[in-house]
Amino acid sequence: MTLKLSTLSILLGLGVGLPQIYGLVKPAAFAAAVRKFPRSLPWGVALVAFGTVWFLWNLSLESLADFATYKNALFMLFAGVGLGTCIFVQDFLAVRGLAIVLLLLAKLMVDTGRPALPQTHWVLVIQAWAYILVVAGIWFTISPWRLRDLLAWGTADEWRIKVGCGLRLAFGLFVAVLGLTIFRTVT
Repeated sequence: MTLKLSTLSILLGLGVGLPQIYGLVKPAAFAAAVRKFPRSLPWGVALVAFGTVWFLWNLSLESLADFATYKNALFMLFAGVGLGTCIFVQDFLAVRGLAIVLLLLAKLMVDTGRPALPQTHWVLVIQAWAYILVVAGIWFTISPWRLRDLLAWGTADEWRIKVGCGLRLAFGLFVAVLGLTIFRTVT
């Protein structure tokens, strides 16, 4: 199954943009929800489980002969790491789960955009964003409290919430428009 760059771009744009409308309409409720996220156990379990399943799916697609004999052991190991993380590393579990998903999403973005690079340089928007997600994923894995601090700063007052939501909404719409226009012609 291959995801088209236009489809990915539209999904990414809407995924980033739509939640920002809530932040613009109800900034206080948005701030309260965002501040709860880093220590949310349900979000943490969901994101780690989703990230683990996504990683195992990527591993199942791996065709390197060097790993063929170890594939089943690797499946068990990584599934155990995902489960063990949910049980034994519950502090900032949502941030750690988000970091896993960001890294996997960045891989998808780079892999999907790479073939289209010779056709349009607009793919660099998706590629650059992917590498920013990689840095964020690594940074939040190493120091998950930094996301909590960043979210607290970004939701400190209504003005910051509205400016941040407005910028993210504009970027999301820009990426979605790329998917609806320029990336439609990319093969």
